[in-house]
Amino acid sequence: MKLNYKRTLLVGMAFFLISAFWQAYDAIIPLILTNHFGLPQTASGAVMSIDNVLAVFMLPIFGAISDKVNTKLGKRTPFILVGTIVAVVAFVGLTLIDNYQLARMEMFSFMPDTSSLSDPAVREWMAERMWSLTVENPLPLVGFIATLLVVLIAMSTFRSPAVALMPDVTIKPLRSKANAIINLTGTAGGILVLVLGMVFATSKNLYMSYTGYVLAVIAIMLTGLVIFLLCVKEKKWAAEMEEESNRLGIDAVPAEEDSRDKRKLSAPELRSLLLILASVALWYIGYNSITSKYSVYATTILGFDYNLTLIIAQAAAIVSYIPVGIISSKLGRRKTILAGVAILATAFLAGHFITPDVPAAIMYPIFILAGIGWASINVNSFPMVVELACGGDVGKYTGYYYTASMAAQIVAPILSGLLYDLIGMRRVFFLFGSVFVVFSFVTMFFVRHGDSKPIEKKSVLESLDAGDD
Repeated sequence: MKLNYKRTLLVGMAFFLISAFWQAYDAIIPLILTNHFGLPQTASGAVMSIDNVLAVFMLPIFGAISDKVNTKLGKRTPFILVGTIVAVVAFVGLTLIDNYQLARMEMFSFMPDTSSLSDPAVREWMAERMWSLTVENPLPLVGFIATLLVVLIAMSTFRSPAVALMPDVTIKPLRSKANAIINLTGTAGGILVLVLGMVFATSKNLYMSYTGYVLAVIAIMLTGLVIFLLCVKEKKWAAEMEEESNRLGIDAVPAEEDSRDKRKLSAPELRSLLLILASVALWYIGYNSITSKYSVYATTILGFDYNLTLIIAQAAAIVSYIPVGIISSKLGRRKTILAGVAILATAFLAGHFITPDVPAAIMYPIFILAGIGWASINVNSFPMVVELACGGDVGKYTGYYYTASMAAQIVAPILSGLLYDLIGMRRVFFLFGSVFVVFSFVTMFFVRHGDSKPIEKKSVLESLDAGDD
């Protein structure tokens, strides 16, 4: 019993293109809302939470729907194909509407000298002027949000199916290792987009057009989609997983099997599932409050290039994913997550003490710690949820996982944005994140189910078998 790394890497191309999109979305959408349309932080946070509101309802629905689909391409692939195409077309449309708003700004000669934009008073004045322009003619903002809805709905239709594909083709004891590869692939997509951000200087020009940047991001997404469609044999690989699970005595139930035959959770298992989902919600509130507004915090408060610090965090996560997967297979998923939560909380707390007078390089080890901590959490949390699922319910349990994480991300930008406006972003930003991550440690501490069950090797040859493509 050995993980097929090549197969897992190819399955991860779906997550690669998803991560590339969300990295670009989190980087430029809050900048457009606050700088180009002049929205205050609370209103910007509300808009940034729309994707999570949609996801709470749509991810479990489409996860469950994909469990029941049976096409020539498989259960999950059709959702990935159609959702990606619709999303990239609408993403381009977003930048065209934003360009119209910028053209209005130039028409009314709002742009001050570029060198003066480093002055907070000038930036505040610009935000007020852009908001007055938006109030005068709100149609560009309405069109922007309407198009944003199309993008987010398209992304929501295939996220659960894409993530559920990994457990579809991977036996339970190997899912932490497989999820490490999936996250490694996704992080690679995120890093490529961060590099593009440096190339296009998205953190330096607050009033730039993002069309070229978005087209480059879309090229990365479509490359991932083409590799996925050409290389992934979903139906064949899923059938092989079920066969191997049955041979090893693991409870994998085919999706076509009557739901009355599926194993139900015991009371202790249900309690652990709820505690895992509560932990997911809490650490996502803390983590998302940082990631959804870090581009704004870094550029307006610290004066740092947010792309470089995020690349460092992603690089630390990439280096950590496979070791974390190996460690969790020996130490256990729960203990590895608890260690990751402690590391992440420490990193966020340390970030609070970074000021504009501190060299940007001091932020790098903090983001390295954050990357390692998040990798330790992310590699193991999703496998703990689907460990409790039967084979035919993987999409449904994937939906449960994303309901918890997305519901948390509805709360995070709105609540944190409100506190930023009331108390000040500088005082609250990192403290808010660290407090909620600490809360997640408490709930995860009481989890008793979800760790993988070791399977005895029947022979030396079986332990060496990596599986065929």
